[in-house]
Amino acid sequence: MTGTLRAGKVAQRVGVNLQTLRYYERRGLLPEPDRSLGGHRLYDEEAVTLLRIIKAAQALGFTLDEISALIDVGSHAHRRRRGLHEIAEAKLRQVREKITALEHIERTLTEVLDAGCSDLAACALEDHCPVPFAEIPVRATSAT
Repeated sequence: MTGTLRAGKVAQRVGVNLQTLRYYERRGLLPEPDRSLGGHRLYDEEAVTLLRIIKAAQALGFTLDEISALIDVGSHAHRRRRGLHEIAEAKLRQVREKITALEHIERTLTEVLDAGCSDLAACALEDHCPVPFAEIPVRATSAT
């Protein structure tokens, strides 16, 4: 038995709760830990490191599916850098698209405040209304 840290201690060191730890195991992000004679999960320091990697990747905006792919890629040393590089490039594109969208929202909200709009319906009837009603896609609804 190589694990010496119980689940509560691992969760505390990484800053997650026990349910998160078990969820990561079910998702295959963490290998199933050894068990004590009493049935307690026992982890090693590598599990702590892996959990910290997962949390850092989440903080960078990676989804658990993307993290799973990165961890899988990491298990094949000859592909490690290429896989991370491709996934990081895709994530960076997504982040830049979100930033562009948020900057547009910021500009529009600033224009709304500068225009003194106090009522959305009344503002929509004004020529100077900064809210881009024409640009907002309208979804067709089905009558039920």
